[in-house]
Amino acid sequence: MANALEITDLKARLGELEILKGIDLFVPFGEVHALMGPNGSGKSTLTHVLMGNDDYEATGSALVGGVEVMGLAVHERAEAGLFEAFQYPTEIAGVSLEDLVVEMIDVAGDPSEARERAADAGRLLDMERFMGRAINAGLSGGEKKRSEMFQLAVAAPKVAILDEIDSGLDIDAVREVAEMVEALRSPTLGVLVITHYSRILRYMNPDRVHVMVDGRVVESGGPEIAERLETEGYATIR
Repeated sequence: MANALEITDLKARLGELEILKGIDLFVPFGEVHALMGPNGSGKSTLTHVLMGNDDYEATGSALVGGVEVMGLAVHERAEAGLFEAFQYPTEIAGVSLEDLVVEMIDVAGDPSEARERAADAGRLLDMERFMGRAINAGLSGGEKKRSEMFQLAVAAPKVAILDEIDSGLDIDAVREVAEMVEALRSPTLGVLVITHYSRILRYMNPDRVHVMVDGRVVESGGPEIAERLETEGYATIR
């Protein structure tokens, strides 16, 4: 079976600035991987390139469930099974969370299965009370991240890129979001959690941790890498 996500020799530049310098990264189905790195290492650029931001000139390969997504439009990448949870989810006036879920169900391969997922996820993540609200309107940081996890559960993608989902959260909210990620583990899903800090990883069980510095993945291993970085910082591996 193909991996959920296979990135091979992915390079990207913004104008004359080379940012990604040959990324190789693999996330199997059923696993949660963490990608850590200092500011300016290229983590956000990796997310933008994977999701199809055309500001970047990119080369290399990114397979989602065995399907090449490089060169595809953003909506085609989503259709291939790629999902992003945002660092700072925005409010969308005039569109309720229920409206969004209805649209997601309409494009699902099996609408009845998608409706069941939506109902189960709504109960699991306590989102039923937010369904009539405009997306993210008036929600706290933790509630916005919960909404992102709810959308992930409904979409049922092959790959979820969780871009610094611990940003702006207090300790309790970080723990809650981490527990949601673990609750959504699935043999049909691969998760890449992008973060600066190890704190969110203390509340989940990442299968593998990758460290990115200066546009390259320079080290990969078990969760102990995150704890070492928390103690020693990134200077030891630059």
